[in-house]
Amino acid sequence: MGRISIETPVGPIWVEEAEDAITGAGWGHVDAPDDTPLLRATAAELRAYFDGNLSRFTVPIRHGRAGSAAKVLDAMLAIPMGETRRYGEIAKDVGLPAQAVGQACGGNVIPILIPCHRVLSASGLGGYSGRGGVDTKVWLLRHEGAAGLLI
Repeated sequence: MGRISIETPVGPIWVEEAEDAITGAGWGHVDAPDDTPLLRATAAELRAYFDGNLSRFTVPIRHGRAGSAAKVLDAMLAIPMGETRRYGEIAKDVGLPAQAVGQACGGNVIPILIPCHRVLSASGLGGYSGRGGVDTKVWLLRHEGAAGLLI
């Protein structure tokens, strides 16, 4: 297992790898970063994403969830950059109540790479559990070209 962090416009982001896949991410610094090919590749992809030069993450991701949460996280992974889905749409697609979708979004252990920020409520933006809350969600959606949804 190893960790690395990078500076981004939404604050420092750390990512964690285990067994050749990214298994966690969040906000904060890593004091003693590790140096592995996967962590370097993930840091490079995140930098490219924030520079506007990446439209899809390609590093291997393993969210470690099963059952309902796994279905929702996998559905979020399929949302293209610049697009959004509603909690209810994902719920219908995976055969779960919208509340289960919201819970899986809130429990996402790999934010940004698993784009829970692209999931909106029926009446607006919905919440965001990452640092900065909804302001960060808005920044990410604008960065991805989904700003038309926010007007």
